[in-house]
Amino acid sequence: MLKVDIISIARIKKGAYYDLIENYKKRIRWSLTIYELESKHSDPKKCQLDEEEKILKHISDQAVVIALDERGDGLKSLDFAQMLENFKNNGDNHIQFIIGGADGLTQKTRDKTDILLSFGQQTWPHLLARVMLLEQVYRAQQILAGHPYHRE
Repeated sequence: MLKVDIISIARIKKGAYYDLIENYKKRIRWSLTIYELESKHSDPKKCQLDEEEKILKHISDQAVVIALDERGDGLKSLDFAQMLENFKNNGDNHIQFIIGGADGLTQKTRDKTDILLSFGQQTWPHLLARVMLLEQVYRAQQILAGHPYHRE
């Protein structure tokens, strides 16, 4: 079974994003942990460095680390599912996804990742990116289980 961590900046408050996230958390059968990190700095550079420090503390040397970043490669849903299956088959059962804050990830954080993944060339709010990631994790789980949730 895969262990999936999502290391994300910003806490989700009650509302639409919260409801969507809770829905996907209930549907995902893999081990799932979401770390919600925050920075209280108002200066963007200090905030980004504080976020970097907090993110790096959560990264495991035993995990495959994938950062959501606009510089990353985009994958079709089937390819994303196959990537997770390949990790599992190679004994890499712990996957950590990183979602940065409003100012993105530092280069130091990106350098600590194994893969940069993009959800397209657009810029997405980090809370929406978390929902999109959870949906893709759920979709991958269903694809790998042979469930008809995903359609070509």
